[in-house]
Amino acid sequence: MKKIIETERLYLRELVMEDIQALSKVLSDPESMQYYAEPFDQEKVEQWIQWNIDNYNKYNHGLWAVILKDGEKFIGDCGITMQAIENEIVPEIGYHIIKEHWNKGYATEAAFACMDYAFDLLNYPKLFSYTTLENISSQKVAEKLGMQTYKIFEKNGEKQIAQVIINK
Repeated sequence: MKKIIETERLYLRELVMEDIQALSKVLSDPESMQYYAEPFDQEKVEQWIQWNIDNYNKYNHGLWAVILKDGEKFIGDCGITMQAIENEIVPEIGYHIIKEHWNKGYATEAAFACMDYAFDLLNYPKLFSYTTLENISSQKVAEKLGMQTYKIFEKNGEKQIAQVIINK
């Protein structure tokens, strides 16, 4: 499995079906998934991985496995997906980190690397992030990247906040 991005403490690689159990630790966890309709069952985790594999082929990016170099430990996913923010389809940076690895700066470190990748290799002029208004932790990661509020909008019956950064 080839490394897509490498940082000081992490590397990101493509997700594979063998990651189902590890990725379930975050996508099936009720606390980690509190801002989603519900935690994912194994079938949904499998579909999530397949969706990302399809994205790699279609867009040359998606969410990638986040691996802690120390011990080669799978700690979540992070990357760039195409998302609908009202009537526009935009590149969005997303991340899901296994709870035991929260508050160690991993999401921010991985997201910064993905932002550089989106600007330098994919040549996107802007990068977005969106989440529910209640998800302050994700908004703080976006702010650390230099993102600013773009708009508040409704999706799936919930108020969402979209943040944006423009490539300098």
